[in-house]
Amino acid sequence: MVFAVKKLNQEGHQGHREWLAEVNYLGQLSHQNLVKLVGYCVEDEQRLLVYEFMPRGSLENHLFRRSSHSQPISWNLRMKIAHGAAKGLAFLHSDMAKVIYRDFKTPNILLDASYDAKISDFGLAKDGPTGEKSHVSTRVMGTYGYAAPEYLATGHLTTKNDVFSLGVVLLEMLSGRHAVDKNRPNGEHNLVEWARSYLRSKRCIFRILDARLGGQYSLVRAQKAASLALQCLSVNPRHRPTMEHVVVVLEQLHDAKEEGNNPRPGWRRSRVVTGA
Repeated sequence: MVFAVKKLNQEGHQGHREWLAEVNYLGQLSHQNLVKLVGYCVEDEQRLLVYEFMPRGSLENHLFRRSSHSQPISWNLRMKIAHGAAKGLAFLHSDMAKVIYRDFKTPNILLDASYDAKISDFGLAKDGPTGEKSHVSTRVMGTYGYAAPEYLATGHLTTKNDVFSLGVVLLEMLSGRHAVDKNRPNGEHNLVEWARSYLRSKRCIFRILDARLGGQYSLVRAQKAASLALQCLSVNPRHRPTMEHVVVVLEQLHDAKEEGNNPRPGWRRSRVVTGA
């Protein structure tokens, strides 16, 4: 069998606590859209995690890798990946798991040989609120550009933080742009802030859509996907949908009959060992 091994970087910001969180969560949780933890190793200061190998790598590589040998992923494949990742988040939020993932972003969405999405890297995951509590109070952690504004302002963590992050990822998939890109012109550094006004107008949706899609998509579906992203990115967390609702909408946007129509001769498989 082929495995992927992640070695804890002793000089990195993630320490034993984050490594242990991955072992605890992935050791207890099992779902088709979560990466499978095969085992781990502890020896002196060394920490290793052994995962199932995901031959297609991360969603980040497929969305943002620029190469004459690579093919942009099609609309339908993007929706398939979004749907799979959303199912993983919905499972985490369910009564069976009650977990807030807290670090949903394109590098943490891995793809198997069939481009089925699986969520990885549970170092920042937290147990959700229990009893009558509405949130979990934590030190603000995550990745700039993906965290919900209320979490950044208060440190109050709820599942709606993950919904906001999914909205950012969906917007990245629609636009082909990074959540934060300082190389863009002024006013376009932050993807959410730049795109929000276009998302509100059906007539302006085309302004944010990835040109590499070549118009090979249904405008109606693009408008529905943009509307879903806008709901997820609502400033008021109460106005954001649940992950169950997100899964239903993305399932409607994903046409399974078109899955095999996207040529991808440029993608190459690699066996990668990454540091935390």
